[in-house]
Amino acid sequence: MKTEDLLKLLLPEYLIEYFDVVKFEDIDGLLHLYFEEKNTIPKEFSVLQLQSKGFHEEITVDDFPLRGKAVQLHIKRRRWTDLKSGKILQRDWNLIAKGTRMTQDFASFLKKISRY
Repeated sequence: MKTEDLLKLLLPEYLIEYFDVVKFEDIDGLLHLYFEEKNTIPKEFSVLQLQSKGFHEEITVDDFPLRGKAVQLHIKRRRWTDLKSGKILQRDWNLIAKGTRMTQDFASFLKKISRY
């Protein structure tokens, strides 16, 4: 089993598929995981000539606790420049549940348990 396979069991799968874990810290019982979007051109833009032009501002999202520690995901999304038009492009991510600072999975989980 690869480390990547283990991480897919603990974290949202899309994070492991499309992002690299670049750092993690345990600060006073709060686990901080840092992700940067991989430098892979999105399939929807495969016909364009794109060049990576850094990242958008980092977002921080609460996720499921791990081993009794609160978890915050620090996510940096990549942006690309279309070399022909000069337009800035990005993947269409829906990482955060609307009205919260939590991942969609975590928000759905909390919604389900609040019914009991």
